[in-house]
Amino acid sequence: MAYVLFSTGSALFCAFLLLVASPPTSHSDVRTDMEKLDALGRAIQGGRLSDAESVSGLECSLCKVALTIVKKTYGENEIQDDVAAALTELCILFRLQDKTLCTGWMKEFKHEIVTVIGKTPLSPAEVCGLIVSDCGSPYDPTSFWNITLPNTPKPPVTPPRPPKPGAPVSRVLFLSDVHVDPLYKPGANADCGEPLCCRDSSPTGKGGPTAGKWGDYRYCDTPLWTMENLLQHLAEKQSQFDYVVWTGDIPPHNIWNQSRTDQLNVLNIVSDMMMKYLHIPIYPAIGNHESAPTNSFPPPFVTGKDSISWLYDALAETWTHWTPVSTKTNIERGAFYSTLVRPGLRLISINTNYCYSLNWWLLLNTTDPAGQLQWLAQQLQQAEDAGEKVHIIGHIPPGTGECLSAWSWNYYRIIDRYESTVAAQFFGHTHKDHFELFYDMKNRTRPTNIAYIGPSVTPYQYLNPGYKVYEIDGNYTGSSLHVVNQQTYIMNLTEANLTDKPSWKLEYDTKEAYNMSSMTPADWDKFVHQLEKDDKLFQLFYSYYYKSAPTQPCDQKCRTALICDLKTARSNDPSMCTLTSEVTWSNLQNYRTANRLC
Repeated sequence: MAYVLFSTGSALFCAFLLLVASPPTSHSDVRTDMEKLDALGRAIQGGRLSDAESVSGLECSLCKVALTIVKKTYGENEIQDDVAAALTELCILFRLQDKTLCTGWMKEFKHEIVTVIGKTPLSPAEVCGLIVSDCGSPYDPTSFWNITLPNTPKPPVTPPRPPKPGAPVSRVLFLSDVHVDPLYKPGANADCGEPLCCRDSSPTGKGGPTAGKWGDYRYCDTPLWTMENLLQHLAEKQSQFDYVVWTGDIPPHNIWNQSRTDQLNVLNIVSDMMMKYLHIPIYPAIGNHESAPTNSFPPPFVTGKDSISWLYDALAETWTHWTPVSTKTNIERGAFYSTLVRPGLRLISINTNYCYSLNWWLLLNTTDPAGQLQWLAQQLQQAEDAGEKVHIIGHIPPGTGECLSAWSWNYYRIIDRYESTVAAQFFGHTHKDHFELFYDMKNRTRPTNIAYIGPSVTPYQYLNPGYKVYEIDGNYTGSSLHVVNQQTYIMNLTEANLTDKPSWKLEYDTKEAYNMSSMTPADWDKFVHQLEKDDKLFQLFYSYYYKSAPTQPCDQKCRTALICDLKTARSNDPSMCTLTSEVTWSNLQNYRTANRLC
């Protein structure tokens, strides 16, 4: 899951994450800009800003001033170290983070963001309008590009029907967001004041109960032995599965202190474990944490030392243990591929980092990075021509606000055009257990498709480790190849740590728990409408959403935001949400930001 750079109530932290990008120069007016930053910071430290100012204006002001400095100074390296040191001191002075994190953030992200902001043709107002709410004149990616769909007319739509009783069923194992931490240490501080704890090096922080052997609900990732225990459990039952879908985010959350070597090491460790225990086909997708720095995925036109080839080449070597050699070229170029699972069923793995708002490289050019969406449309047309059904896998769900609107809305168009070909979609990233619905683009009333969003293996934060099994309409003539049922399995962390006997148990069976006779898009649309009216059903869904882990009650804004998300597979689109004067679109956006993982 991503870190949120601009969240209400953490303006200083947001400011620092912007300022790590800011290179200095000898321009005479840069000193004035730096003085503005210093004045803003000291005003905060002295408590001289009202709540309204801190919420509505601080992030915007800091963003514009910082990016103005970058624009004026890009390319003059002589003073960069001096300004980096000054910003590190400001971070420590204003207690944005401790000294270790302030220094780490600066070192980890400075080069990337300096380079991108220095080279982007966008103005500071356009950039800040894109990444900070209600700020400046936002650059709007949706108005700048659209992919070209093939000229073949859309065939008549036949609504999917549930399979006949006794029809064959395929079972697909879903794993995502494992976030394995090789440095996890039982007994370490689990609430240390840093984004990742439960390590020997974790500071004292708030104290309290220390990390359990098998994991912790707080700021901690998956111990190696917990991951191995999961794979041992799955190995015993792998004969039940046809194949595995694995949707990324393998490294831990220590994003202020990661190197390319660190990332490749944990990728190799976990991939080797997967190969050791699971002897069935595995179809991977890339997450946003695989790179160093995290979220950093330059498009193919970025070459030289900033190229992402160090990662994609390594993934191509690993992934082609499971996928045909013919997929290697596309994996090396953009970490996406298409492969035939069996006659009639094609699987397409996409790289959703090319839609991710925290991938700063996209500010150089957001237009269909790597030509991936154009390629996707072509692949789907070929599948339609061949009479194949397609399952799409990826990491970041297309409807999340973290996915840039232009990419998300183009993806939505593609799904709308090929609704009869795309039989299922599987994503991760949120660490929770839910879905997004697609509706027809003509009048937005007919549900057409579903993006299933599976749970994380990591407990980060306040979650039980989990995995999912999707039952798919099976291998027979006329099969819809749609998802016909699903089960979620969890390990109760409290119980595992108390007894030292981890156990992976069925949390719920979807059709049984929700009393659903089938799981077509129309059925899920009906279910969402029931959630709006039936509080008991909503509370049950909310519990499973968090994998039955301890969580806070869901108030009306929470409930409205969650139901809105279930109906919205297109980012930054309020059209399917139930809004009132008490619960506005701005309220929902703020709620989502405040409740994302960080």
